Amino acid sequence: MNSIKAIFFLALSCVFSSINAQVELLSPIRVNNDITPTLIQKTGANTFDSTFIYTTDTLSLPLFDEFSKNNFQRYSTDYSAPNVTEEKYYVLLDLTNTPLPPNSIFSTVETYRKELDLTTGETMQTPLPSVDIKIGDFTNYPPVYTTTTVYPPYTIWDTINPSNPSDTIFSTTDLTTQDSAIQFFVQLNDPSKFWLDSKAYHNYRFAVNPWSLGVVTFDGLDENGFPYAFGTGATGYADFLTSKPLRMNGLFPSDSIYFSFLYQKEGFGDIPEASDSLVVEFFAPDLNQWFRVWSVNGGGVSDFKIVHFPIKDPKYLKKGFQFRFKNYGGLSGSLDHFHIDYVHLRRLSGYQDTLFKDFAFVYPIGSLLKDYTAVPWDHYKNNSTDKMSESVRITVRNGSNIQENSQNGIVNVSYNGTPEGNFVLSNFILTNQDPGQNYAPRTVYESFHDFSGGYEFDPTKTGLMEEFQVSSTVSAQFPNLTQNDSSFAVQSFKNYYAYDDGSAEQAYGITGIQARLAYQFSPYEADSLIGVMMHFVPTVNDVSNKLFLLTVWNDNGGVPGQVLYEDEFFYPREPEYVFGKNEFVTYFLKDTVKLPITGTFYVGWRQIDADRLNIGFDRNIDNSDKLFYSLNNGVSWINSQLSGSVMMRPLFSTGLDATLNLPENPPLEVLEWNVFPNPTTGSISIQRNFPSENGYVLFSMDGKQIGNFDATTESIDMTHQAPGLYLLKELDSGKTLKISKK
Repeated sequence: MNSIKAIFFLALSCVFSSINAQVELLSPIRVNNDITPTLIQKTGANTFDSTFIYTTDTLSLPLFDEFSKNNFQRYSTDYSAPNVTEEKYYVLLDLTNTPLPPNSIFSTVETYRKELDLTTGETMQTPLPSVDIKIGDFTNYPPVYTTTTVYPPYTIWDTINPSNPSDTIFSTTDLTTQDSAIQFFVQLNDPSKFWLDSKAYHNYRFAVNPWSLGVVTFDGLDENGFPYAFGTGATGYADFLTSKPLRMNGLFPSDSIYFSFLYQKEGFGDIPEASDSLVVEFFAPDLNQWFRVWSVNGGGVSDFKIVHFPIKDPKYLKKGFQFRFKNYGGLSGSLDHFHIDYVHLRRLSGYQDTLFKDFAFVYPIGSLLKDYTAVPWDHYKNNSTDKMSESVRITVRNGSNIQENSQNGIVNVSYNGTPEGNFVLSNFILTNQDPGQNYAPRTVYESFHDFSGGYEFDPTKTGLMEEFQVSSTVSAQFPNLTQNDSSFAVQSFKNYYAYDDGSAEQAYGITGIQARLAYQFSPYEADSLIGVMMHFVPTVNDVSNKLFLLTVWNDNGGVPGQVLYEDEFFYPREPEYVFGKNEFVTYFLKDTVKLPITGTFYVGWRQIDADRLNIGFDRNIDNSDKLFYSLNNGVSWINSQLSGSVMMRPLFSTGLDATLNLPENPPLEVLEWNVFPNPTTGSISIQRNFPSENGYVLFSMDGKQIGNFDATTESIDMTHQAPGLYLLKELDSGKTLKISKK
């Protein structure tokens, strides 16, 4: 049995949610940026033309996936690939299924020849000749053709007067015209890929102490990483993870066929409520029907739990059997999380297979640099001494029910594939200095290794930015699955400093009018700051129209001190949402193009109103000791109490400036519109040298929206507004003017 799958391009939307109600807040993220969507090319507005139709291969038992790699089926859209065939379909066919000529056009309602007797005033009409054709419905594949009687696409008017010729009036409605569409067909044949869909999210970060590298996470986001129900409180079935068809024919209930997996609720994500659930369904090919065979309700995080049950019903022992996971929960974002691991379907199984005997990495290896996950290459190569980490985190798990003898591991560093150096992972440290150097049953071991001696990233490399490949291997003595005993990462050097690992599990923000947020950095050398990279994530409240002032402070004994730079009120900033894989937006300094930095400094913002701005928050690396906020205009500072790292990266002027097309002196933005009088005691007039398209929004200085004005607005009455400062934002350019009301 082959299964057909048609992939269509989907419109994208997103929304987020918030939790907690304190000054310092985290929220679940309603956009998953770590997903690469499959985009299918279309022709014009036609949703049928240029669609790829995939016929899947069928797998044999056993099927096993512990998700250390992504085994989701990839859907090629290469028209020229050798396994791609095509077929052209026409909208209009004659009754012998022959396409009608390209310019064919017909009316689907009866048309007439009408004659007006000028003497009597009577009109006589005669139906024009009809013809039967086949018209295709291109809504879905395959197109469905219906035999239809059609008519000429015009009406002929005539008068009983030889000197008056006939008039032909062509129809503009109820027409059908000849058109065509090409469908591309691909026969999949990749037994290393197990899953037909990718609505669920393969990742290495969301689960708490998984049994191995990689899990699959279920939430309220679709395969493109966007909510199923934008801006609603709707609940329902969301993600699906569907296996390819399997050959179960020839098997019998006595063959001890078992299905097993591990699951965890919540993880680092959002707690699924009791009304939420994770479900397993089996497909009976002969009945063409899915049946629920297992489910669990929501709840708080715990260790992964084992599910293991036999398949005995004969209706599943057919060729074309499939199974799938799906979750029920909130559809408005990355909510109500469930995670699965170690999915296994095989025969000749039994209770012994509930042991999941394996030794594995839990998470990818961390940065080898001291304090940072990324630093500018210029800074590192000029000051490379003592920059390797003294506490590289390694997390492993003995998933077996028996003690495992440990062995030394190794971390290898390569440059462009050529080995550069290595570090030994001592089994004594890996086992938390266990005298017997053994791993206890069903135990997670987190250890920290000193890489400050020996190899260092080679500072003599001559590029403007460099990348080193880092691989690590550690294993137990007894047989286990070797594919998750290795981890691979890339150590990148560009032109910024970073604490985060590039993956946002939640959103961070503070509440309070004029609240300040400051993030501490200690660069390797003195240099010029040119901007700050930030990854803002939306929440249920869109704050992309809220204003903040980019701010830089010096250090005052471990807390922010004097303000070195702050935006003017004429040039406030707004959170910008960039949808993609944890994308950052760079906010360049304005008036001070290059800000000299010597020693410890802080970057962040002063927000105008109380709403939290929600920047990405990495829960896997804790740098809370470097994050501060102030609710009293910077008089005193409070250290963050939330474990994690905000996704904020200071950008320095380096040799990369020219490569990245960063101007030596970025010009100030040209103001192409203005208001007068300013200050004003009543109305203001808008003066501009180009037409507006989207109009304006007026804000008070506490961020409250006072009014919206359309593109035709030439003046705004402020007579009834209280004296003070206001901000008028022009929506075309996003530029904002400060207005003083007397």
